[in-house]
Amino acid sequence: MSTTGTTRNGGTGRTVLRVTALAAATGLGLAVLSGCGSSDSGSGDDGSRTVTLVSHDSFAYTKDVLKAFEKESGYKVRVLKDGDAGQAVNKAILTKDNPQGDVFFGVDNTLLSRALDNGLFQPYEARYSDSVLPEYRVDRDKHRVTPIDSGDVCVNYDKAYFSERKLAPPTSFDDLVKPAYKDLLVTENASTSSPGLGFLLGTAAKYGDTGWEGYWKKLKANGVKVVDGWEQAYNEEFSGSAGGRKAKGDRPLVVSYASSPPAEVIYADPKPKTAPTGVADGTCFQQVEYAGLLSHAGNSKGGKALIDFLLSKRFQEDMPLNMFVYPVREGVQVPQEFEKFGPQAEDPETLDPARIAGHRDEWVKSWTSLVLK
Repeated sequence: MSTTGTTRNGGTGRTVLRVTALAAATGLGLAVLSGCGSSDSGSGDDGSRTVTLVSHDSFAYTKDVLKAFEKESGYKVRVLKDGDAGQAVNKAILTKDNPQGDVFFGVDNTLLSRALDNGLFQPYEARYSDSVLPEYRVDRDKHRVTPIDSGDVCVNYDKAYFSERKLAPPTSFDDLVKPAYKDLLVTENASTSSPGLGFLLGTAAKYGDTGWEGYWKKLKANGVKVVDGWEQAYNEEFSGSAGGRKAKGDRPLVVSYASSPPAEVIYADPKPKTAPTGVADGTCFQQVEYAGLLSHAGNSKGGKALIDFLLSKRFQEDMPLNMFVYPVREGVQVPQEFEKFGPQAEDPETLDPARIAGHRDEWVKSWTSLVLK
């Protein structure tokens, strides 16, 4: 799961997270449903039986799962998709005094401090918050946001390319600057793409304030290619994806997601026994997405019920194959394909949201000057 205009998956579609699936996370043609259908706010006072969820374009779910919530709660859910993740967050901040809905889903750890500092959310401790894995919990004193999903931005590699050349694929950031991998990597613009930004933040976490620029100088000298968004990088430039093979992509390394290899299996026809792509585990940066009750929600009671639903076991188990993200709740079963082809990184790079907020714009500006000019 940014600066203004950042997309989760590179623009339109899991970017968002992610793939958007993925539309952003996988980009393999998964249909993203649009809720119960309208862009009307649907929010009234607390007596309203309509509750409105505002999100990025990649929010997706199984219709029957949402219908079950509506039947049990008595609320009708409207989903307002408001562009990519960065656009949606910025618009929510601009309209915070007269919000378009009751709940916002899709602010990730790269944008969280911006949302909190601007007073976007009001406190609410979700019903199942004690079931959230400890590593995803934030804002514990005020409970302004609830973790909903996580995903890892990682370098993916084309297994066939490396097998045919008897070359071991890279496993770390350090490997990517070695001569053996010259002119092989394509990444996304850190100022316009969420995975591109995630990759930049991963290098900042790995090498620190004094080392990340030097690393990017080496990466640039080693022939890294930068494109605007995830869709172009993954489905056109990358030789390992179904889309990339069709487009005759010639880059066997791409910045994408840990969940991209399972998508290559799930949406293939016929399905291969093994994923055609792999993940360089030592290049991953963890993204976490949150939901929050908007500060001036017209239907705060319905909004609280909706946040509880997003953290329910039913919805958490529904997310992986719809948005290609991982649940944050303990005890939730993930699809077998995820376990086999796209397990989460064991030790992804992370950064405190406050540190991201304090340096994000500066880092992106420096990165742009260093890499694109």
